[in-house]
Amino acid sequence: MTRKQYFVTILILGSLSTISPFAIDMYLPGFPAIAADLNTTISQVQFSLTSYLIGISVGQLLYGPLLDRFGRKKPLYVGLVIYMVASVGCALTYSVDSLIAMRFLQAIGGCVGMVAAQALVRDIFPVNKTAQAFSLLTLVIAVSPMVAPTVGGYMTATFGWHSVFIALAVISLILLAGVYFFLPVGKMADPSISLRPRPVLKNFLTVLRQRQFLLYMLAGGIATAAPFAYIAGSADVFMNIYKVSEQEYGWIFATIAFAMIGSTQLNHVLLKRFTSEQIITVTLYYQTVVGLVLVLGTWFGWYGKYSLVLLIFLFLAGQGLTNPNATALSLAPFSKHTGSAAALMGSFRMAMGGLVSAVVSFLHNGSTLPMVSIMMSCAVVGLLILLASTRIARYRASRSVAAKERSVLL
Repeated sequence: MTRKQYFVTILILGSLSTISPFAIDMYLPGFPAIAADLNTTISQVQFSLTSYLIGISVGQLLYGPLLDRFGRKKPLYVGLVIYMVASVGCALTYSVDSLIAMRFLQAIGGCVGMVAAQALVRDIFPVNKTAQAFSLLTLVIAVSPMVAPTVGGYMTATFGWHSVFIALAVISLILLAGVYFFLPVGKMADPSISLRPRPVLKNFLTVLRQRQFLLYMLAGGIATAAPFAYIAGSADVFMNIYKVSEQEYGWIFATIAFAMIGSTQLNHVLLKRFTSEQIITVTLYYQTVVGLVLVLGTWFGWYGKYSLVLLIFLFLAGQGLTNPNATALSLAPFSKHTGSAAALMGSFRMAMGGLVSAVVSFLHNGSTLPMVSIMMSCAVVGLLILLASTRIARYRASRSVAAKERSVLL
């Protein structure tokens, strides 16, 4: 693969991974306008975000077996068309209930890009290069929160919130052409893989029995749900509590998103000296400490708008380290069931994202505390799972050594 082909491949894979983040981030500045136009509240509009995350979670479980059975491209075509049609449906919606339903359908289509991109990285690149490839994907994905809310804020202010969904439909059409003409085929179709419920469940169980996958799916999935708490609560916090405009909110979102770009680039450097396991552990300790400072300061009312932005920036910088390494470690043990593994991992992450966004909406009390508390909790739980697994592994290893020594003595 030439450097040009490598660049184009990463760009397309990153863009496929980005269509769902774009659909999440781009309409956030329009929450107040959507609520006013549909005669509802911002907290009700937030459930359209929850339905989207639930749709991603469900959809990825469907696409995993399809990508393994039919190859990578055919499911991509179907998913992108569904995403495009649903985006137009969101633009033409007339009530918050229909918006929630259309967002679910949009997620069902868009999530194919996330699963296919992860599976294709595993197909195209050698195992020792996947963490670097995922870091580059994370870099492309990290750009979207910088661009999407800013563009969405200006589009909402200038053309209305409906224009955001029309733009998403156009983006999916461009991506469809890119996949068809430029994306490598990856793993070919495998007719031996059945789509019947029992074999599909058996494949999922085979993946879940792999200890390394299960560990980093759980720890990484819960830890990387923290940004969804921020996404769910940030529009209300900054636009209602701190009274910023749609455009200013877009710039705040972009500034905070820059944290992931810097840490993703740092991950490239760190991987030359440290293992992915070491990086994740240290990062979760770091996020736990910053999260505690964030929650305590919010509780005692220490922070203004800019100090809050700074601390969220520092906290979310950890995502650029946790996400690519957890993904690479989760998928490393697989070759045959990569699509199913990517689907399970992605589904769990989005389920956690949907859960935390719903909890933030449910705990809405007109303050910043629900958002920052859930953010910190994600890092703490992820760290505890990682530490508990390490301790269990050491205990089992010590018992195994002791049993061997007893057998020798006998």
